Amino acid sequence: MSTEENIKEEAAPIQDKEVSNKEKEGETTENTTVEPSAEELMKVEKDKYLRLFAEFENYKKRTTKERIELYRTAGQDIIVSLLPILDDFDRGLSEIKKVKDKELLKGMQLINDKFSNTLTQKGLEAVNAKAGDVFDADLHEAITQIPAPSEDLKGKIIDVIEKGYKLGDKVIRYPKVVIGQ
Repeated sequence: MSTEENIKEEAAPIQDKEVSNKEKEGETTENTTVEPSAEELMKVEKDKYLRLFAEFENYKKRTTKERIELYRTAGQDIIVSLLPILDDFDRGLSEIKKVKDKELLKGMQLINDKFSNTLTQKGLEAVNAKAGDVFDADLHEAITQIPAPSEDLKGKIIDVIEKGYKLGDKVIRYPKVVIGQ
């Protein structure tokens, strides 16, 4: 199909309107073809161009957003899978501190620091939760409730079982805590 035929097909609704208007006025329209004006053709083409341009802009925005979300999700999955290793390092360091071997403690501390710094550079940060803080259901996950040792610890955190972490602004693991009742 040539460009001229495409323009005529797109202008057909305009022609139909003109023909139907003439029929209403009582004129006969047998074998009469009304050619669309250059202005009408320009209007049709301009409208087509604007719609196509807007659709392309929406496509670009959508694909950019999807790409960013994919990047974030991929990084989050890897970091979440590394959190148990970070926990194991913390437990191992606390046990090594009980032993009097300073060189072993120093080596493990260096490895733990390097691992923690790498994760921090990727956007991971610990959610601060310590004994005595007020329990907030939006920030903490209550594992259990025990009778509070003192009256001022009711509704507060008694012990932190597992650290919580955020990746950017999103909490990827809530701190698991014991609260007093």
